Amino acid sequence: MKKTDYPALLAQAEGLIAGVPHFVANLANLSALLFETLGDLNWAGFYLAEGGKLVLGPFQGRPACIEIPWGKGVCGTAAAQDATQRVPDVHAFPGHIACDCASRSEIVVPLRAKGRVVGVLDIDSPLPDRFSEEDQRGLEALCARIERELF
Repeated sequence: MKKTDYPALLAQAEGLIAGVPHFVANLANLSALLFETLGDLNWAGFYLAEGGKLVLGPFQGRPACIEIPWGKGVCGTAAAQDATQRVPDVHAFPGHIACDCASRSEIVVPLRAKGRVVGVLDIDSPLPDRFSEEDQRGLEALCARIERELF
């Protein structure tokens, strides 16, 4: 598997969203950038907090679950715990919600505004144990940039 150049990815992301006032368009472009750049993915996108649940936002990949209850599945757990979830085997994750049965591993990073979780970045792979600690650090840095620019 090819190693991701996260400094270059962050620079590309900044170039896409800096000064652009269109929230949904920015998240759509970031989803496309991640899907094309990271490799070995089957889904990359965002869920946004709305009324005690996460609602599907811009993404790349197969059709997905539209609503995820807070605290349920990998995405809902990341939101409820306000902590990144890096799951090497989604089938071993208690309460995993299988939006795409081809997914084997997943990483979910919370997005925050004013001290509260407002959404998550969700990335799935058909490969087991696809996401490393380096991926986690790189994606958390990207989410911190998204928070500063978009929220």
